[in-house]
Amino acid sequence: MTGTASPAGRAAPRGRIDKRQAILDAAFTVFARRGYAEACVQEIAEVAGVAKPTVYNHLSDKENLFRHAMAAAADIVMTENLAVAERLRDPGDDLDAVLEEVAYGLVQVCCGERSQSLRWLTYAQVARFPDLIEVVQGRTSVRLAEALADRLARLSLAGRLRPCDPALAAEQFLALLTAPMEARSRLGTHDIPAEEARGVARAAVDTFLRAYGAGTVS
Repeated sequence: MTGTASPAGRAAPRGRIDKRQAILDAAFTVFARRGYAEACVQEIAEVAGVAKPTVYNHLSDKENLFRHAMAAAADIVMTENLAVAERLRDPGDDLDAVLEEVAYGLVQVCCGERSQSLRWLTYAQVARFPDLIEVVQGRTSVRLAEALADRLARLSLAGRLRPCDPALAAEQFLALLTAPMEARSRLGTHDIPAEEARGVARAAVDTFLRAYGAGTVS
């Protein structure tokens, strides 16, 4: 596939797709820097390297631009998280080490600039855009939880984890990571040293395996 379908049924030119993505990337950067109210389309156009009318041609108005920029950023975060979770598909012999690697990878994504900006903008604009939490979570935490549940179910069936409800196990695994990180970073406003983040990941895996490791009693 070389492009998305246009309203007339033709494939959209590659350049148009790339320009739209550049606008969305620039918009998210400016919204994260200024906040929704203070961001202006002119600055977004300048960061994207396009004329201001081009922004409107692609995304009609500031509100629509914000919604699409947030969705696009959430999709990038989702892709990063799913790439980390994929490591559980074939963990090899040392499940403990791979779980810690996955946990630390997820923490790194969570602490990344894009993820933090996404959370901040979602919290800040939920009154203006009440569906924003559902849109962002549906593309990030919900998809990640589903992917983890699938991997944990496979591990349980293979006898690497005890029999369990994989959706619940995935939810609890993520809670062991996100709750401490949100508290320690003060909702993403403070940086967490790598070694401290690694410690959170290690503790989360230790607690998780005490509950779900093979041989534990449900």
